[in-house]
Amino acid sequence: MKIQLHNPKREVELTGPLRASELCKQLRLNRESVLLIRGDELVTGDALLQEADTVEVRPVISGG
Repeated sequence: MKIQLHNPKREVELTGPLRASELCKQLRLNRESVLLIRGDELVTGDALLQEADTVEVRPVISGG
């Protein structure tokens, strides 16, 4: 599967299927500090990601 990361912007290829939470562990990302997006859909930690998926990883940004 293709993983598109931001900050810094780069692409990573991983073998699937795997759960979204496992993807974060493999990439050493804190699951609570990133959003995983597949297509136009936000992905939950228990979602199963397939080999053919493209997943965008965006940092969570808050402000006021």
